[in-house]
Amino acid sequence: MRSVGLVVVAAFLAAVSVTAHAKDLSKNELQVCKWGAGIAGAAQQSKLSGTTLYSARKKLQSRKFAKPWMSKMALGITEQTYKSPSKLKPAAVNQTYYEGCIQHDLARK
Repeated sequence: MRSVGLVVVAAFLAAVSVTAHAKDLSKNELQVCKWGAGIAGAAQQSKLSGTTLYSARKKLQSRKFAKPWMSKMALGITEQTYKSPSKLKPAAVNQTYYEGCIQHDLARK
């Protein structure tokens, strides 16, 4: 029970740290991370509900995106999500993707 509490505290501190550092990123970079996290969460929801990767791809291909690069990136995020053995809830995948994206962008700077 004690180790569960430590894990929760560590996760909370990591989230606070990412949020504090996220202020160093531009509004556009944060928006891209949020968008990608939404794609990852939706892909996880589809995967857990039993939708095939083929169907998920077809759905994305029929969708209109604001920028030309978004379609290809959405397909890549979806494929990576489907290849992952993770059974996490979509909200957890969304949060994990967002935090990882922010850390990646900060590391690039």
